[in-house]
Amino acid sequence: IKKIGGLSAQPKNLDSFCGMYVNLIFATSAMFAGAVATSEFLLYFDYFARKEWGDNYYLKPNISITSDFSIRKKTIRSQIHQHFQQVMYSINQPAAARGLQSAFVNFSYFDKPFFEGMFGEFYFPDGTRPQWESLEWLQQEFMQWFNKERLRCILTFPVESFALVYKDGKFLDENSARFVAEEYSRGHSFFTYISDTVDSLSSCCRLKNMVQTKEFNFTNGNMGIQTGSKSVITLNLNRIIQNWITRSDETELKNYLYSILNRVRMYHVAYNELLWDMKNAHLLSAYDAGLINLNNQYLTIGLNGLNQAAEFLGLKCNNNEGYKTFCKELFSMITQFIEENNGTEFGHKVTLNCEQVPAESLAIKNYNWDKEDGYKVPEDTNLYASYIFKPNDEEISLFDKIILHSKEFAAEELSGGQAAHLNLSEHLSYEQYRKILDFAGKVGCNYFTFNVPNSECADCGFITKKPIDECPKCHSKHINYYDRVIGYLTKIKNWSEGRQIEQKTRIYQTIKENEQNT
Repeated sequence: IKKIGGLSAQPKNLDSFCGMYVNLIFATSAMFAGAVATSEFLLYFDYFARKEWGDNYYLKPNISITSDFSIRKKTIRSQIHQHFQQVMYSINQPAAARGLQSAFVNFSYFDKPFFEGMFGEFYFPDGTRPQWESLEWLQQEFMQWFNKERLRCILTFPVESFALVYKDGKFLDENSARFVAEEYSRGHSFFTYISDTVDSLSSCCRLKNMVQTKEFNFTNGNMGIQTGSKSVITLNLNRIIQNWITRSDETELKNYLYSILNRVRMYHVAYNELLWDMKNAHLLSAYDAGLINLNNQYLTIGLNGLNQAAEFLGLKCNNNEGYKTFCKELFSMITQFIEENNGTEFGHKVTLNCEQVPAESLAIKNYNWDKEDGYKVPEDTNLYASYIFKPNDEEISLFDKIILHSKEFAAEELSGGQAAHLNLSEHLSYEQYRKILDFAGKVGCNYFTFNVPNSECADCGFITKKPIDECPKCHSKHINYYDRVIGYLTKIKNWSEGRQIEQKTRIYQTIKENEQNT
């Protein structure tokens, strides 16, 4: 990490790699407000593991690697787990440079087609290439270890995403698809990303609002494999639709929306030029070091208030033709604008995309601003949710939620993504999760996760991956619950007041074996 001001040279073994990785996370997190996505962490971990124990180390994980002089006996697996523990507990420590927040770290896992598409032509510095067989084993080993470790301590990071390719009516890597369903049935909390092509994975969550305006809200971007959003400006769709409806002229929605999007693009271009000025002055060491590429990053048009905009027009936010038409037409207008306006400005690449943003705090602010200014806001919630469906809707089915986040409603137009959070009262069986996974692939739901609140006894520390009222170990009724605000797993009582109010309105569905007919 010398290129970003560190003293360390290139790591030579697995121990030094893990230590340097932690240093890298804290160094880059100090420079940026957003997430640090290190999709290749396990790829490099596997490289050093193979250097340590040979290319087939994954076939002999239980052999001893200690001598007769060692009191503590170790196997390859136990040593790997020790490295996992070192890295995971380190990145979850508070960082002074981030106001004592932990570094926001994202991990990605890949099925074989994704691996081949992302890293098929990749070479390590010594000329060797990644090896799928050992990486596949390592990914599964880490996920199973991390899932079990969260029964000892509920670790917030990393936020995990598993990428699968679904094409011609099936998952191309059946082993990976089966493993994903198995992990969900074991209570693991992660996202699944499904695509029919191998495209780049970016971070999906924002942390800090920078400009306080009511129709737009700017947030600092984040990182992926040299990609991600470098700038996000979020549209309050509820306010925009109400302003358009109440105008005295007869301007078409597309023209009215374009007038706003043109301003958004100008703000994005201006900020992009500021970034280039800073880069050219060597003030962005992470870019100089090649960790991120400005030309590969997006200028994101964020969306918030979709449900409320539709309801203002008299639509119900469920699987119906009227709502589908509204979503498709609205998103298509933005997509067309993006296609017409991507290009080059001042000699620099301008790549816009569109995303239904998480809006952790902005969702509440938009609601309150609109209410204060006399706009129509719903009475059944206190914020603008980040989904195509309403999370407090008692009538919508799990499968309709998936359809609303599929290509039928939104997935093809929202190039920046929109995660479907499927709230459940309890974890399902492997067979149930597998049917849901297959259904999501079939209808084209790109990005989703399952949320089942975790419980931790405040007295004895017992942890379980389901909601409980009484600790089965010490019988205490002092229980702390964990769930996602929108992206990562945290203690509910530590959420903002507004988010705690919203959490109480969420519908956590119960699905029985005889209710899973798709």
